[in-house]
Amino acid sequence: MNRSLVQLFPFHRRLSRILLSSTVDVSVDRAGLPFEIGAAMCCDPFRRYTSSRVQPRSLWEGSSYETLLRKFESALPDDSLEEAWEAFRNFKMLHGFPEQRLVSNLIASLSYSSSAHWLRKAYDLAIEISKEKPDLVQRESFSRLSLALARTRMPVPASTVLRIVLERGKIPSQDILSALFLHLVKTRIGSCLASDILTEICEYYLNHFCSSGTRKAKKINLMKPNTTIFNLVLDSCIRFGSLIKARQIIELMPQVGVIANANSIVIIAKIYKMMGERGDLNNLREHIDSISSPALSRQYWQFYDSLLSLHFKYNDVDAAAELMLDLYRRTRSLHSSSVLPHVKSYGSQTQCFLQVGSSNLRTGSRIIIDSLNSKNDFLVAAKSQSGLILFVDGKLLPSSKAIAKLINGYVKERNIDKLSNFLINVQKEAGIVEVDLCSDVLHACIMLGWLDTAHDILDDLELAKIPVGANPYASLLNAYLKENMWEESKVLVNQMKKVGFIVSVCDEHGESSCVVENTGANHLDKRTSNLVKKSDLLQFLELEDREYNFGNQLVYEFNSSILFFCKAKMIEDALKTLKQMRQRNVQPTVLTFSYLVDGYSSLGMFRDITILWGEMRRQMEYGMLAADRDLFDCLLWNFLRGGYFERAIEIINYMLKHNMYVDKWKYRREFLKYHKNLYRSLKASDCRTDAQNRRLEYVRAFRKWSGIDR
Repeated sequence: MNRSLVQLFPFHRRLSRILLSSTVDVSVDRAGLPFEIGAAMCCDPFRRYTSSRVQPRSLWEGSSYETLLRKFESALPDDSLEEAWEAFRNFKMLHGFPEQRLVSNLIASLSYSSSAHWLRKAYDLAIEISKEKPDLVQRESFSRLSLALARTRMPVPASTVLRIVLERGKIPSQDILSALFLHLVKTRIGSCLASDILTEICEYYLNHFCSSGTRKAKKINLMKPNTTIFNLVLDSCIRFGSLIKARQIIELMPQVGVIANANSIVIIAKIYKMMGERGDLNNLREHIDSISSPALSRQYWQFYDSLLSLHFKYNDVDAAAELMLDLYRRTRSLHSSSVLPHVKSYGSQTQCFLQVGSSNLRTGSRIIIDSLNSKNDFLVAAKSQSGLILFVDGKLLPSSKAIAKLINGYVKERNIDKLSNFLINVQKEAGIVEVDLCSDVLHACIMLGWLDTAHDILDDLELAKIPVGANPYASLLNAYLKENMWEESKVLVNQMKKVGFIVSVCDEHGESSCVVENTGANHLDKRTSNLVKKSDLLQFLELEDREYNFGNQLVYEFNSSILFFCKAKMIEDALKTLKQMRQRNVQPTVLTFSYLVDGYSSLGMFRDITILWGEMRRQMEYGMLAADRDLFDCLLWNFLRGGYFERAIEIINYMLKHNMYVDKWKYRREFLKYHKNLYRSLKASDCRTDAQNRRLEYVRAFRKWSGIDR
């Protein structure tokens, strides 16, 4: 008896361990019982009895995989997100991630939801997958999730999910990518992210296209961003004033080989107008003029508006007059023929080139422009135009604002003869039935008190035998009498009699006035101008007279020269121009410094950029330079690339101080690209100098800020 109890004691001790432990992994036989217990039941009746009470977790762990998986699969088609999500979490808690097909279906179901709650759940799941099981990243499901996030104005999560896809070497289809960018560029932060992502896609395309063979090149060519994506991003740069970023995107177009269309021309023209760059637009105008037709006038009227605005910015009144007069000529010619003139064509496309980057053809590049193609693209909004060109009845005509700028420019330069020649040519080219611009201009000058100007124009019109109605003469004579300018009034009366007007001067209550009778019954006195309203012209002319500043064009001229030298890598000449700029008391702008930063960067002179940053910082502190996000972004990129981490942290603090968005993903990517293993094994105790110790601190600070080190 005692011996049997002694033999049973070890068994009871082993059995108690099984009963108390719920975490022990036990193999299961076909009956669903633990292998050890099943074997004991067959050999010993006592074990069979005692094992009937054993219910450890190891008993049901084997079958839970199929049960939870079936529950998860059945919940997905029912669109019950709550049940599907709960089943997924239960499954993952015990068995990890399910297969890729089920994960993709779950993300797709969550993406179709309009609830921000479920979209956030889907985003968290995507981040979790990218960190724990990146092999489950699937292009279609992640791309649709990114699109859904962009639609709900969540640009940062949308860009993060898209970048996860791109990081795996996968690029969404062109349709999804175009729709994603369409929603992404609607916000300021989204526009910044869209610009950076487009740059990353172009870099990926260029790196793989250049290194691939002929067979792979055709497949990789499908990854190239299309023209619509470039136009969307550039248009958003205009809306949010991101000129530095826009210039970088424009320079990417020829590198990737994107063919610009009519919308691209209009958008680029607007960007150049805001930057003050008109050289390339002048060259492009020759091609646009050659394809002009009534059908294309609406398409390109904003191009002419931007070019005319640039002429006035440069105070080049002669160029503005020539462009406006050419529009009048084209208006008449388009009435006689609507057939496209002969243009140089390449195959089935009508193409030309726009030089970007360096003006040196060996180092620069050219955008191919198919100026007749705008299919499958959005229409550029006309709300950001300058209002200098009007589209009226299929014709492009200068507006009251443009006429006022032209008059004011010639009057300030005292070139009244050129103003008269312009009016004479307009009257001859447009035809008297179409336009009576002369009377409108004379009336505006008289109302502003520019009596000598009005009289000089009248003399020039008479010499050119351009008919003028009696009203301008009467208005000018009354103005002379009101100002007691008797000599001038006598000259004008004699002049009027020669033309054929009967003049009588009367004096009522001590005030002189005149009455003019027209013997020829001139029809000009019975009509007003079809082109401009006198009140509009007078209002714009008054405004231009108050706001006119002759020195404004100097900043555009200096910036254009600095940009030219920086593109040609002639940094010394650029600095000489900057010195001349200061000597003329012309304040450098954000664009001025951005050109210099790019010039230094192209030569690898990162230390000089730190010196230039010191000057920019002083000017910002004195309120002489605006804090611009694109400029900070450019500086931060160059400081990271050059290894100036103290300056990089300083720029980050400036951006956060001014509530500017900082793209951590972009800068983390740049750091890992250039300084992946920098100071990874170095400790503070190993630093030999204080400078090395400070550098180590700033490197660690950046790694922590960017999320590289947790």
